Amino acid sequence: MMKRIVLMGNPNVGKSVIFSRLTGVNVIASNYTGTTVEYTKGYIRKENEKSELIDAPGTYSLKATNRAEEVAVKIFHSSDLVINVLDATNLERNLNLTLQLLKSGKPVIVVLNFWDEVKHIGISINVDRLEKIIGVPVVTTCALTGEGIKNLFSRIDQAKARSYTFRENQRWSKVGHIIQNVQRISHRHHTVWERVLDLTIKPMTGLPLSILVLILSFAVIRFIGESLITYLFEPFFEKIYGPLILKLSSLLKPGMIHDILIGRLINGRIDFVESLGLLTTGLFVPFAMVLPYIFAFYLILSFLEDSGYLPRLAVLVDNFMHRLGLHGLSIIPMILGLGCNVPGALATRILETKKERFIAATVMAICVPCTAQIAMVMGLVGQYGVKGIGVVFFTLFIVGFVLGVIMNKLIKGESPEIFLEIPPYRIPYWKGLLKKLWMRIKGFLSEAVPYVIVGVFIINMLYVLGVISFLGKLSEPVIKGVLGLPKESVGALVIGFLRKDVAVGMLAPLGMSLKQLVIASVILTMYFPCVATFTVLVKELGILDMAKATAVMILSTLIVGGILNLIL
Repeated sequence: MMKRIVLMGNPNVGKSVIFSRLTGVNVIASNYTGTTVEYTKGYIRKENEKSELIDAPGTYSLKATNRAEEVAVKIFHSSDLVINVLDATNLERNLNLTLQLLKSGKPVIVVLNFWDEVKHIGISINVDRLEKIIGVPVVTTCALTGEGIKNLFSRIDQAKARSYTFRENQRWSKVGHIIQNVQRISHRHHTVWERVLDLTIKPMTGLPLSILVLILSFAVIRFIGESLITYLFEPFFEKIYGPLILKLSSLLKPGMIHDILIGRLINGRIDFVESLGLLTTGLFVPFAMVLPYIFAFYLILSFLEDSGYLPRLAVLVDNFMHRLGLHGLSIIPMILGLGCNVPGALATRILETKKERFIAATVMAICVPCTAQIAMVMGLVGQYGVKGIGVVFFTLFIVGFVLGVIMNKLIKGESPEIFLEIPPYRIPYWKGLLKKLWMRIKGFLSEAVPYVIVGVFIINMLYVLGVISFLGKLSEPVIKGVLGLPKESVGALVIGFLRKDVAVGMLAPLGMSLKQLVIASVILTMYFPCVATFTVLVKELGILDMAKATAVMILSTLIVGGILNLIL
């Protein structure tokens, strides 16, 4: 039977980097059964013996306080051997978990990571004495550079089982005894760079700096995403894939099969956004529209994660997010949603409770426009300056805040406090970062793309059956009467279900006033997510909760649109 080895440790101790160093590229990221908590597993081979290596979620204790820790504890109990990774710069806190692991009686090997930083901050640890006291092998590593990884690999088989017999109320005194015997700290003044970095966690300076970081991040994301679309994906679909599909279209006779596979031809050519075929829009939407932004966003997100910035951002916004029934980590789905709502929807998995996931997903789908849509809104109302752009985005912000507060009051459930260890800033390990990026993209392709294709198929069938046209005529009185928009804007709202930035662009030729442009921009963001986001949210929330979220979207859109029509 294959040996099962688990990497255990507190959050932000470098487990994932050590995991990347020990395993190859063929790793699997998946959700633990019955949860939305993700873990990673791979394989190591030593002396012709293959072992499974699992990177468990970070935990501070074997007495779980949240879903991620519950998964880590379950993985631990099913393991044969434990590699306990510690942050050597914070030995006292990390040893608390170590003693719990040792008390379990499982074979353990201890890894003191960030060994390079220990010397830099004036800490001296006697490794031989620590190994003698706790009775299991202790190795030192700098996962970023790979220092010590070979020694760790060679000593894994030396892991020992040592059962501690102390009482639980004696554990911290045991930790204190160990620290007193193995660690010495010398005084060292903060460097200028360290003082600058400290400013990123203080609210008065940290919040303005976080805005600057996010602006720079989105600038890079937009540059990468639009470059991939303009120079790679659109040329491929237009010049290589498009002619092949046109040939297939000429071979197929007009009818149901043609409508399903190819969709409608626009002026004798394929419009990959509006044709609505499985082989046209069904593939173009996830690959040419969403994937480039997914790649760019996950690249920057992984960099912010591995550098140590995201925990700081989560702490900075925690107080504000709690007013919405969320905690600081919910900023991540919102950030992702600004690039593309699909990864934003997938990122709601990091939240612990059903209430948090519902609020975060609903607020994101209603009030967070993707980068492509932001660009189109800028082009539509940018000429009016703050009177245009300012009103649109201020309205969305206020609506998001009000909806969050209301849902927090009405929805039953908990919104737990955020417990995060703030790690020091570190240079990301690029091999591990790229491996994480690849796993996330692979997850998107396997999880989101099938749902997008199914969604396009359903919309296609509604078009073929005339349902979309019927709905357009049915909603015309509301569009003109309540929202004050011309009836021609109904088409933009329908197309908005497929691609909102294109829908916004369809409003430009209608000759609308500033008031109408602002209302149209706001309601196109709010009324319904695009088909890609919708299908992913159905999977993440379930049909019942998605139906509730949809009702919130439609009701809030009508209310906000009507109010804007009255006051502007």
